[in-house]
Amino acid sequence: QVQLVESGGGLVQAGGSLKLSCAASGRGYSAYTMAWFRQAPGKEREFVAALSWNGNIYYADSVKGRFTISRDDAKNTADLQMNNLKPGDTAVYYCAGRDYYCSGYGCSFSNEYKYWGQGTQVTVSS
Repeated sequence: QVQLVESGGGLVQAGGSLKLSCAASGRGYSAYTMAWFRQAPGKEREFVAALSWNGNIYYADSVKGRFTISRDDAKNTADLQMNNLKPGDTAVYYCAGRDYYCSGYGCSFSNEYKYWGQGTQVTVSS
């Protein structure tokens, strides 16, 4: 069983940066696709970014060029560096994992992910 724990959320002014980390414990971490989703109040959960261990990376258009997803094998984490944050980025951010690779738009479906973290709040003030 894989457990995911997010950290790094907080309050930041518009234009600022935050880095989220997702720590995974359990079997076969390197075999998973890791992704980030977010959910703002009153809105549905939406895809942010995904990284498959075969090198495939996919971003939502809304964050492309501002967010970077990466992995740190030494720390066993999947990180999300968020730059030039906007008030519209305010949401609870969730780390997710699944047991197979993804490619392109196929990375963005939340029902394809088996493992979920508890979420971390990101608030961007104007």
